[in-house]
Amino acid sequence: MRLPIIVGFGGINAAGRSSGFHSYKRLVYDKLSQNEIYSTWQDLSCRMGIGDGQRLSQSDIDRILAGTLVRKIENFSTEYAEYHYWAKLNFTGSTYSFTTKSHKLPSSLPETWLLKDLGNGDVEVLVNSDLDMLIPATMPLGISSGANLPSGFNPGNLYNSHHHPRGLSMTIYGMSDALNSMGIDWEQILKHISPDQIAVYAGSALGQIDKNSLAGLMCHPLKGGRASSKMLTLSLAEMPADFINSYILNSVGSTGANTGACASFLYCLKQGIMDIESGKARVVVVGGSEAPIEPEIIRGFSAMGALITDEQLKMLDNSNIVNHRRACRPFSTNMGFVLGEAAQFLILMDDELAVELGANIFGSVAGVYINADGNKTSISKPGIGNYISVAKSVALAKALLGSEGLQKTFVQAHGTGTPQNRTTESHILNEVAKTFSIKNWPIAAVKSYIGHTVSASGGDQILASLGAWQYGWIPGIKTIDHIATDVFHANLNILMDHYPISDSKEEMQASIINSKGFGGNNATGVLLSPAKTLTMLHKKYGEKKMSHYKQKNEIVKEEASLADSKAIQGKEKVIYNFGENIIEASDISMTEESLVFSKTEQSINLKIENPFQEYT
Repeated sequence: MRLPIIVGFGGINAAGRSSGFHSYKRLVYDKLSQNEIYSTWQDLSCRMGIGDGQRLSQSDIDRILAGTLVRKIENFSTEYAEYHYWAKLNFTGSTYSFTTKSHKLPSSLPETWLLKDLGNGDVEVLVNSDLDMLIPATMPLGISSGANLPSGFNPGNLYNSHHHPRGLSMTIYGMSDALNSMGIDWEQILKHISPDQIAVYAGSALGQIDKNSLAGLMCHPLKGGRASSKMLTLSLAEMPADFINSYILNSVGSTGANTGACASFLYCLKQGIMDIESGKARVVVVGGSEAPIEPEIIRGFSAMGALITDEQLKMLDNSNIVNHRRACRPFSTNMGFVLGEAAQFLILMDDELAVELGANIFGSVAGVYINADGNKTSISKPGIGNYISVAKSVALAKALLGSEGLQKTFVQAHGTGTPQNRTTESHILNEVAKTFSIKNWPIAAVKSYIGHTVSASGGDQILASLGAWQYGWIPGIKTIDHIATDVFHANLNILMDHYPISDSKEEMQASIINSKGFGGNNATGVLLSPAKTLTMLHKKYGEKKMSHYKQKNEIVKEEASLADSKAIQGKEKVIYNFGENIIEASDISMTEESLVFSKTEQSINLKIENPFQEYT
């Protein structure tokens, strides 16, 4: 079976750009040296338009700190959110009128309406009866904490993004960042694989929901506007994968979005690693992009009582001031979660191709387990499925690492910051730790920094683990000062500060990535460290081949470092190839054994053997 290797990653969240470990470094900046963190300040300053990007003052850095992570929502006013309310205009015996465009009149006019043509398509409507009406107004949402992308940064400004929903603009930026991180040109990869040996599994759990997509489709007609021809299609949950295939990779391989609410990233990851393990794909893109900080989504989660309100935050702190920075408090006294924006993407290769190309090895994915909750009293209530997915993941880790190696693992918890999550997830992790004799299992929860990014949240957790292996610190939960009394942690070490994993960064061999989603969607994955992955590859391929790999990898590392340096200076390559290199029917030639495109070097194999020989 082939091992899925992580050879590239990229994206954007409230902590910044993902490749180069910059978003990770923002989380643990207080543990890094000036040399380690300064490039991240430069990178963020470029994205946020602060300073000149080269010589940053302490004031500049303070502005960067204030404009990242969980903070007050910035992309709209939470105090003056749009709202309409019904009213009745009462007829008192005097005729009243209003003007409108003739084409906006109802197809069937009320008998009490009289029309007067004003010319130029305008009409005056004289009314002799009561009239129902919608009055535009504003109202406070009562929820003002969120994790927007870094202040001042709009990925749509970097390419021709006319009428693109924010989530899809983030997709273009995030996937471009992932490609730039590899240090290997995409065209070079295509020379080694068939066009159908690529797979893209990426989506959005909530779909695209801003004014250019679902919100516009639903709301514009009710507010006197109209829906455009793009709004419906751009609202679809799998559209991030579609954009990547069409406008970035020009891919004809397998595609889709395996959605499972807040566990969607791991659902897509499972699909991707299955393709690699089976040999159906040699290169897989996995990801999620979510831009849920919109009034409609906030109102929906608020109606469920899921989000932390301003009044609840004041109550928790016994204060009259809303502390937005500490709004998400996993495993502590808490009252709700915080929404965040993010687009995160992984690029995976099978181990043979990764070694052949000298690709960077950031880690590998040993497995992902998905289990439903079965019958329960509420569709949004946590259930039993996560016990199964966590237990299976730990059992796999034990099979790979042994009992001693199992002690050298840590958990990136779902850790939403809700009362239900703190009790249910802590009980699951504590019971599994007890069953497998894991002592003081380190537990992290990055949503405390970057909010709940829904379909991208699993990616946030994975990148925090990759960063820990690179720089030696597991991000602690710095927004809490105590563990809640109803949290189960006899066998756990719930990290309230950054946790060192040794100078060699080899002590922690694996990370358990846990996701829980509304509707009974549970997924848990096993992520192997780069050191453990390389040890496995040395055993499979031998020293001679791995020595050749190392030589090739030196060049790849240099190219990846150069791309990162350019991005820090604002010279990154954002890829959006609309209408370019289109493959037409005339470009295809076929025989019974193969299908060939005139614009690609490799052919698609049509020599398919009967997989059901024993039945036929």
